[in-house]
Amino acid sequence: MDINQLQRIANSQNLTIKIQVREVLGLKIFRIIVAQVNNNSVKIWGEIKGWTLPIRGGLQLDTLRILNNSPKYVSALIWATTMAWALEKTKCKFARLLAIYDSEGYSKKLVRYFRLIGFTFIKEVGSSPSDLFLRLIWGGAGTLMKGDCSKILKKLEKKLPNEDLSYPA
Repeated sequence: MDINQLQRIANSQNLTIKIQVREVLGLKIFRIIVAQVNNNSVKIWGEIKGWTLPIRGGLQLDTLRILNNSPKYVSALIWATTMAWALEKTKCKFARLLAIYDSEGYSKKLVRYFRLIGFTFIKEVGSSPSDLFLRLIWGGAGTLMKGDCSKILKKLEKKLPNEDLSYPA
């Protein structure tokens, strides 16, 4: 599944996908949103932010926000678009994220959610000196996880509605 197919699926659900990218010295800083556009108003239902380095494991996911009561498929569209974009537009094949320790219990929910998406545990980032660099990158302590972009995309394709092949490309 590619970005164009995902956009057509979003359109069929009265949603739109927007990808914003800014490149600085080989670092791509991105924001992907799923929104609903009605007349002159825009409702952003979800977004993900991050950056990429020009290496296989260079997709770094930083901020994820999905509103409660968002329309069906918003979460799957954000994740699938992120993985498709990384595979199509960067050298990245693998993603990393940190399920940050914001509050007790919520961090465990994040880890469980990210595992359902297809991420696996790398390590706990804590207060040891060896974790200092990771804490600086991610802005805190938490559970560092990684995911294979292709595998995650394939898993998410099953959660999205089938694209009507007669729809014009």
